[in-house]
Amino acid sequence: MPGRLFVVGTPIGNLGDFSPRAVETLNACDFIAAEDTRVTLKLLNHFGIKKHLVSCHEHNEKEKSFDIIERILGGENCALVSDAGMPCVSDPGSELINKCHERGIEVAAVPGPTAFATAFALSGLMCKRFTFEGFLSTAKRSRREHLESIKHETRAMIFYEAPHKLVYTLRDMLEYLGDRRLTIAREITKIHEQTIRTTLSEAVKHYEENTPKGEFVLIIEGEQPEKEQSMSLEEAVEYARELQKDGMPKTAAAKEAANFSGQKKSEIYKKLTEE
Repeated sequence: MPGRLFVVGTPIGNLGDFSPRAVETLNACDFIAAEDTRVTLKLLNHFGIKKHLVSCHEHNEKEKSFDIIERILGGENCALVSDAGMPCVSDPGSELINKCHERGIEVAAVPGPTAFATAFALSGLMCKRFTFEGFLSTAKRSRREHLESIKHETRAMIFYEAPHKLVYTLRDMLEYLGDRRLTIAREITKIHEQTIRTTLSEAVKHYEENTPKGEFVLIIEGEQPEKEQSMSLEEAVEYARELQKDGMPKTAAAKEAANFSGQKKSEIYKKLTEE
């Protein structure tokens, strides 16, 4: 009788988030397929689990899947884990799981923490729908096509990013999506956990001046419907002028007038600058 494949979620930072059922599953299985055996070994040692580890990552998954499946068909139970979170969510595992389904092998889930869902909860965004976009490609063409395809996405968008690519990514997002509200969830569940509510333009400026550290989840506001214009452009500019007379800086006055009138901030600012 064939064994089963257990897809097991692992902590995204704090080891205290590893569920009792997950510990029980790893203890009961015959072997573990791990994204990085060195990372998984630390987890196993922490919980006193001793199991044979098989490397199964993005570069060898296709090849390793055949060996793993043969062992499962021979009656062994296997646990599939990634370095952090659920396998297949921007991590390896899809190839192996798909092949198990094709061979009639039962696949069971042992859910665990997931960074994108946790980050969305932390963001406090007043919306119920989102789309998970994962990592942007490092290839310029694919990156451009990805950002172009979501320019008019109305749902919140969630991305993962590494610290050494963060500024580059934020600049591209600002260029293609325009300035939008942004929540940055950094080092979730770890010692230096941080949630920052900001905008794309402000984030670019901040991380150009401060070196990013840690793993980042970016939650970007979807495209918002055009505000109904309650006054003409000329009236909005006049309103901004009055705000300036009261001591408000030009940029802030243009922003306030835009929010009040429904006119574009850039158009109001342009008119103020022409004076």
